[in-house]
Amino acid sequence: MADSVSTPSLPHEQGPKAHLLGPRPDRNSGLLEGFKAGCFQSQGENPLQTRAPGPQARTRDGVGAWSKRPESSGSVWARSPAQSVPHSSPRSPGTLTTVYCGHQASGFLLLRSPQGPRPPSKRHGGWTAAGGSERCDAGPGSHPAHFLRPSASISALDLPGLHVPADVRLVSEQFSQSPQKLSFYSWYGSARLFHFRVPPDTVLLRWLLQVSRGSGPACSDVEITVYFRYGAPPVINPLDTSFPANTSVQPSFFIKMLQSNASVNLSHPAPGDWFVAAHLPPSSQKIEVKGFVPSCAYAFQPDMLVLRAVEVFILEPGVPLPQTLLSQPSYLKIFIPAYTQELRLELQGCMTSGSLGCPVRLTVGSATLPRNFQKVLTCVSPGWACHLLLPSPPWDRWLQVTAKSLVGPHVSVAFRAVAALTACRPWTLNFQHLLQSGTNQSSNASSGLLPPSPGSRGPGRSGGLGGGPFCLRSYPVIREDMDVVSVRFRPVDRASLLVRPAVPSVLQLLLNTGMDSGGTLTVSLQANQTAVTNNTSVAVCVNAASPFLSFNTSLNCTTAFFQGYPLSLSASSRKADLVIPYPETDNWYLSLQLVCPESPEECEQASVLVDTTLYLVPCLNDCGPYGQCLLLRRHSYLYAGCSCKAGWRGWSCTDNSTAQTVAQQRVATLLLTLSNLMFLAPIAISVHRFLLVEASVYAYTMFFSTFYHACDQPGEAVLCILSYDTLQYCDFLGSGVSIWVTILCMARLKAALKHVLFLLGTLIFAMSLQLDRRGAWNMMGPCLFAFVVMVTMWVYRCGHRRRCYPTSWQRWVFYLLPGISMAAVAVAIYTSMMTSDNYYYTHSIWHMLLAGSAAFLLPPREQHTEPWACSQKLTCRYQICKSHREELYTVT
Repeated sequence: MADSVSTPSLPHEQGPKAHLLGPRPDRNSGLLEGFKAGCFQSQGENPLQTRAPGPQARTRDGVGAWSKRPESSGSVWARSPAQSVPHSSPRSPGTLTTVYCGHQASGFLLLRSPQGPRPPSKRHGGWTAAGGSERCDAGPGSHPAHFLRPSASISALDLPGLHVPADVRLVSEQFSQSPQKLSFYSWYGSARLFHFRVPPDTVLLRWLLQVSRGSGPACSDVEITVYFRYGAPPVINPLDTSFPANTSVQPSFFIKMLQSNASVNLSHPAPGDWFVAAHLPPSSQKIEVKGFVPSCAYAFQPDMLVLRAVEVFILEPGVPLPQTLLSQPSYLKIFIPAYTQELRLELQGCMTSGSLGCPVRLTVGSATLPRNFQKVLTCVSPGWACHLLLPSPPWDRWLQVTAKSLVGPHVSVAFRAVAALTACRPWTLNFQHLLQSGTNQSSNASSGLLPPSPGSRGPGRSGGLGGGPFCLRSYPVIREDMDVVSVRFRPVDRASLLVRPAVPSVLQLLLNTGMDSGGTLTVSLQANQTAVTNNTSVAVCVNAASPFLSFNTSLNCTTAFFQGYPLSLSASSRKADLVIPYPETDNWYLSLQLVCPESPEECEQASVLVDTTLYLVPCLNDCGPYGQCLLLRRHSYLYAGCSCKAGWRGWSCTDNSTAQTVAQQRVATLLLTLSNLMFLAPIAISVHRFLLVEASVYAYTMFFSTFYHACDQPGEAVLCILSYDTLQYCDFLGSGVSIWVTILCMARLKAALKHVLFLLGTLIFAMSLQLDRRGAWNMMGPCLFAFVVMVTMWVYRCGHRRRCYPTSWQRWVFYLLPGISMAAVAVAIYTSMMTSDNYYYTHSIWHMLLAGSAAFLLPPREQHTEPWACSQKLTCRYQICKSHREELYTVT
């Protein structure tokens, strides 16, 4: 069996159960030895069978039902062959042996065919092979098994022999996405992103990671990094660069794959959006020409398999729910409405097989990555009150609760689960005030006073409906969508928030559309200059799912299942900023409260006005002057990333550890632009030798190459006369056509044929560059054809004249050999010597060598032809004469 490597948890928190699997073992190596507990085998047309846990017998009638079969050593449960799972003997053609394995903790089922032919890779109505055998390890209490991916058509497996309770059934569902070609990492766009959605009530999530590569000689084993995150794309930093100031980043959860296949298991994952990102190691600085250097393609494809419970007990607040545990856990859930301040879970009346005791482990919440905030309550002593208190649980969602017995599988544990919710009454603007403020602006917006709701007597006091105290001051917020992944949040009818000491002031930021997690959330707060004294401060918390409300007892911004982002405003620091890249898809809350840690009596009548600036932007500051904010897309999901230039790096192109200075940028711009002036030499020679078409091509290349490289520079040294894409296309087209016309001119073709080839080659270059602008053979293919034409004409002239062509040794020594040498060096530099660091120097040399080689290789003018002379005089049948007598011009 393959070794299982457990991923360590993050410090001071319970880590999710994730396991990275190594190489796959042989399919037949001692498989059934590991299935002696909780597993059974089916062969041929024999019904599935396994021993029941005790002498009690249960019978289910009907097609495909379970029935009892007598056996001397105990009861055997068998299912009729009318089930949807195929079983046949491996000893006959087309048969399959299926092995089932049950999980002691969560009751999931795994299958594997130890021998015989595998079923088709994509099959409806059965189980599909996962590309070979593979160990499944889902944490303590699991049996080793080899795994087959189930298709979604198998909705449930009711197996009494595996001790699955009659009230809990598991449904298997599989989700897959098309593979993507991996790239070496240079910026966030190099990573390949996959977006999955986990259904509710999932008890086990399994990612199957598959990597395929080409078969060329350049293909070798490389390390592939795979990241996982809940709610938003993972924030990664493979290059170890710095983030912008005031940016809060959580550590990423990732694994490194050295094999072609791996899997990751996660128990009780949170429902909703999950993201997987993968990339190859960081790219080298060498600039490689596409198609010239052999490369290897690596394709990555993740599949997601979930097992979820379709029958989950609903725990209603204040209503005891009796439960009995045997070997399988019990799944419960409770709905947390909005404005819930506290949740209390308690186990009452625990009994273990008739005796007092409560050996139960209660797991509350769902697992998330990269951080996991599941709460675990272990009840052992019968005299100890077994309860769990959760402040600020997530609002407007179901909360999963799993109860598991800590004793053997044959001992029953009975208890009653009781949940109690503490409601929170918000103090907010009423609807009548919003209508009045829309037509007649009052002075409350500028003064920061909040009109009380009808029947209330102010925050922190009893009054109004229900008579309970207010626990927060709620400000309505307008969400203004401005562009793609660009949102502005502003409070209704006011420019500032009034912050008081009694209760926190709360703003709700709706980032739950599913398309907001691909941007950056920016929070900017500024307190009034005279309102904050030396003994007072404004405590601020930014949380997802539910607001932080316990400022009077703690300032750590920790809710039941989320660690918030703390900020503070004081007399010495009246401004605070927070940047959250890729915020999770959820409702976010901004909580503010005035606190006086040294003298609480000063806060009784104090209040502070705080200005808020809340935005969701694609990129922070548009990636600055040395970066470009680019929108990336995976199917219908959009997210943004920064592409940096001039040596700047980092999430927002703010890391200047390897950046170029302004002087270096200007020198680089001058080198790349002024080096094109070398084309003046072939232009002058072409005009002198009456090669006007060639001179036009060289002038075109010089012009567009100069302004393309002037536009290609980042920062201050940049000048664009046209769009960047247009300048780049014209530069590439001019370079290719310059080589084309130079070689054909050397062939000494007839004028008509030469100009036809000039035009035809230009059209071919235009088409090929539109197909693939950076392909090496798009330029080399036509140039090799022109070279063949030139060599053919030279060989023909050698044979026709009975001597070498060109005939002059001076032509070879002083023109052809220097030109060929310069062209060879230019090609060598362009294809193998350019890197990101020396690009400005090597590419400038390429410009000069290309222009110099053209000047040397241009053929001399035809003999007996004067410069600027026409090849033949115009034959005119008319002559203009002047009559001196009549002083009239006549045509004769």
